[in-house]
Amino acid sequence: MTDSHTSKQLEARTKSTAVKSGAVAGFPIFLGYLPIAVAYGVLATQSGLSTYETTLMSVLVFAGAAQFMAANMFAQGAMFLQIVIATFVLNFRHFVMSMSFMNRVHSLPLRWKFGLSLGLTDETFAVSSLHADEVKKENSTYFYLSLILVAYFSWVSGSFLGAILGEALPPTLSESMGIALYAMFIGLLIPSVKKEWRIGLIALTAMVLNFYFIEVIELAQGWAIVLATILGSLLGIPLLKEEKS
Repeated sequence: MTDSHTSKQLEARTKSTAVKSGAVAGFPIFLGYLPIAVAYGVLATQSGLSTYETTLMSVLVFAGAAQFMAANMFAQGAMFLQIVIATFVLNFRHFVMSMSFMNRVHSLPLRWKFGLSLGLTDETFAVSSLHADEVKKENSTYFYLSLILVAYFSWVSGSFLGAILGEALPPTLSESMGIALYAMFIGLLIPSVKKEWRIGLIALTAMVLNFYFIEVIELAQGWAIVLATILGSLLGIPLLKEEKS
């Protein structure tokens, strides 16, 4: 028996095995997404969105930070265009992640690459990167699809549960959930700042700009967030060095 034949046997697997492997790989994301999605659901209903609108946003957008920001901007009376632009800027990194993912799974059919890229988040992208060898195995598409669907189901179902809770909880208790927005962004920021202090400087600059636009220029809060996000992101071009592989 040749080594190549042995290798092919090791890489062979059924669709159900690939789905199971993807679900196992995505289960930590499921557990991590659920409480944050519930917090988003409560916050969104507190912001004035209905249960249907809150859940539909998770179904269509599937981007935690952007949805928290959109719900907060909605509560502040921001215009639809301001929310769309701010969401686009915040999620622009998804283009880079999608291109990297599609390059890694270049052997898959285009329809699979396109469909799977739509389900990428920071977490599913990171886990799929850790399982880069999956693409060499049979039915690898079902592995990635299962991984993404587990995360997607957790986010959508958690949002729905949070929306139900948001409508049932007393107003004083549901209002306290607003702290979840700031806690989530701080939780996302601190690990990055510990690796690279310049990211903290960019975040601080964006915060100061947002304060300046609102308090000094008296710009609408929606446009202040958009401009502060864009200018803060542009500051990252000269400050952050290109990562070396």
